[in-house]
Amino acid sequence: MPTVLVTGASRGIGRTTSLRLASAGWDVIAGVRREEDGAALAALDARITPVLLDITDADQVARVAASVPALDALVNNAGVAKLGPLEGMTLETLREQLEINLVGQVAVTQALLPQLRAAQGRIVFTSSLSGRVATPLTGAYNASKFALEAAADALRMELRPWGIRVSLVEPAQVSTDIWHHAEADLDAAIDAMRPGTEELYAPHLAGFRKMIPLSQKLAVPADHVAKAIEKAVTARRPRARYVVGFGPKAQVALSATTPTPVLDAVLRKATGVPTKA
Repeated sequence: MPTVLVTGASRGIGRTTSLRLASAGWDVIAGVRREEDGAALAALDARITPVLLDITDADQVARVAASVPALDALVNNAGVAKLGPLEGMTLETLREQLEINLVGQVAVTQALLPQLRAAQGRIVFTSSLSGRVATPLTGAYNASKFALEAAADALRMELRPWGIRVSLVEPAQVSTDIWHHAEADLDAAIDAMRPGTEELYAPHLAGFRKMIPLSQKLAVPADHVAKAIEKAVTARRPRARYVVGFGPKAQVALSATTPTPVLDAVLRKATGVPTKA
């Protein structure tokens, strides 16, 4: 049976993908950060083997890579979203965002490439519509996903001589902890901002907060994303990109053809950015 490693498998997209692929006959190595999360996941399907894997921990990445003798697919799914205006975000927070969403993804990929090369395997990155279109107060997250898209594009071309196929899966809002806890995460981001930022950006923050309930309503089930990931690892000719959902597909098309000043104005209005300070 084919073997896949899924990072960020404790919850949300990673957990759902692990269960979906296991039910389809894959042997799933599920990367989790807490033993109890791994035990809960393994209890649901005997094909799932949990491993402790913090993708920013070089020792854990090396240990997992050494323990995996063969691998047919890698699903780089682990990620976080840091909120807030870039002016007020600490550089420590920005570095953490990039370390998890970009550097950690590359680290895991590098470590598992020998096994993937031997199997002419697949690599899938869980990206986002936010890797195509930037919005106010999500600049750090956008930067990480834009960079991830570039890295995946480069890898897709670099690894083609060995038959390794690389795909990006791009959802918009997904019904996971990112949106379930959006209010609390915004409050935490505000508390962590540099002094004076909250007062400067009060209208922006209020606009973002008002947008959260709508985003939660628009969020699609995680299984929609897991289904696209399954296609990416099983299709005879996988696509470079799988945009999840009709709405995101329309947004991608419109953003590509809309003049930048017009798109900026639409996004500012949608997110509550004032026209003047």
